Amino acid sequence: MNSDLNEVATLIETGELDEAAKRLDQAAITDEDRAEELYLKALLAEKAHEFEKAVDLYEESLEIDCSHATAKFRLAYLLDLRGDAERAIELYEECTRETPAPVNALINLAVLYEDDGEYAGAEACLERVLAEYPNHARARLFLRDIQSAQDMYYDEEMERARKEHNAVLDTPVSDFELSVRSRNCLKQMNIHTLGDLLKITEPELLAYKNFGETSLNEIKLMLKQKRLRLGQLLEEPQGELLKLPKPAASTGDPDTLSRSVTELELSARSRKCLQRLGITTLGELASRSEQELLSIKNFGQTSLNEIKRRMSELGLALRTASK
Repeated sequence: MNSDLNEVATLIETGELDEAAKRLDQAAITDEDRAEELYLKALLAEKAHEFEKAVDLYEESLEIDCSHATAKFRLAYLLDLRGDAERAIELYEECTRETPAPVNALINLAVLYEDDGEYAGAEACLERVLAEYPNHARARLFLRDIQSAQDMYYDEEMERARKEHNAVLDTPVSDFELSVRSRNCLKQMNIHTLGDLLKITEPELLAYKNFGETSLNEIKLMLKQKRLRLGQLLEEPQGELLKLPKPAASTGDPDTLSRSVTELELSARSRKCLQRLGITTLGELASRSEQELLSIKNFGQTSLNEIKRRMSELGLALRTASK
């Protein structure tokens, strides 16, 4: 590495940040040094708590040299802090393909895997740490916790049903074709989701100013199409799941529909969203509508477009939502 940049790196390590910044501005930089220069600028920004600037600079450094391991690790760390777990996982996974893999990258990746319930992946990361450092106290303790978590009883069917239940109830009422008057009244009453509607009764709606029979009938009809009704959640025993309508059966080649959604090679974010709905096959995915997918936490238009594009390559499409 350029001797000037070596000096800058040493100054940063010893906490002499002002001097490091000054030397970096004065350093003679060649095209070959550009990635390292951007990395050091990012590191200085991070030390100054300018995290957004640091993220941008780490990204620029990796655009020039995608193999810059330290920039990759620091970027993954900052993205994880910012809540972008999907990208952080991808970067940590790249870091851990090295031999030997950086211990901190393996442990941080194990934490993210555990958060996603991917216990086998977390366990594998920690075992790699212990294979290299058998007495690593944090990795050993973390591994025991993960192994204990896997031994706990887990009702997969119930968890899947609960996720589907919550996904439907979290659907925004703005997704439905209601009149402007009805939408405004619901907004003023702080009714934002399908679940909110199922917790309120007809008399309560009619008691609200400007909410009349026309709006009531419009909402009741919308709920009836989904085999739901006003106040339904109030009638259910505490903790019980609603008997929600099953997704419509999908049409298409049976062999294609039975294939795993992993064949779509989706991004980490899209895969996790499908896992939350318990979707494992292309047929199950094709039975869902755009609205159902968009109602899932962290599932946005980018993920939806990705799924639709990959499905179209196989001659499949999402179900058209009923009006």
